[in-house]
Amino acid sequence: MRVLIISQETKLAQNIYRHLVHEHYSCKIVYNVEDGKHMIGNFSFECILLDISISKDNGLNCLKDIRKSRKKECVIVLSGKKNTDEAISALKLGADDYMAEPFHLGELSARVEAVIKRKYLNNDTVIRFKNMTVNVLSRKVIIDNNKISLTKAEYDILLLLLINNGRVISKEEMAERLTGQTNIYFYNFDILYTHIKNLKRKLSSLGQCIRTIYGIGYCMME
Repeated sequence: MRVLIISQETKLAQNIYRHLVHEHYSCKIVYNVEDGKHMIGNFSFECILLDISISKDNGLNCLKDIRKSRKKECVIVLSGKKNTDEAISALKLGADDYMAEPFHLGELSARVEAVIKRKYLNNDTVIRFKNMTVNVLSRKVIIDNNKISLTKAEYDILLLLLINNGRVISKEEMAERLTGQTNIYFYNFDILYTHIKNLKRKLSSLGQCIRTIYGIGYCMME
């Protein structure tokens, strides 16, 4: 799962980044709203942590823009102090949650997990696809009661395809998800192709559900 952190508070952003990476999230940090808008417009994330401590108006306007674009990312608004009116404004504008500093990083990661579960997994921790179950907390993949051993890259690809079931994921987006950058794959996607090939083999008959959309990318279809 990918999380974008938008904050001008360098220390706070880096602390959140380290904690969430430890919890197996893939994270990006930007330190101003404009860079945040650029990232949101060009890449996809499951959750956005939007810190409005420095610039409330810019932060809430960014939230408006996210919702106007109809992107479905979860948004948790972070604030430097508890303010009921501010919290109400954020929630009315479409924020999924609101947290005021000081907060415990463990609580933040629990809230990230909760909003992602609510929006993408129907409040469940398990994704079911035909005879396969994927537990997003333990990262266990089970097919017909047999545990399937996947590498981190293979698991990340599978999860991306499952939560976007039926939607085509471009090769560029997959590469960026796996590495944090697209340029190393720009002319040569051989590493990505190898991950896909190995994933299909390990999924056995379910591997056929990973469809290649030639010249574009891949999608998961029943």
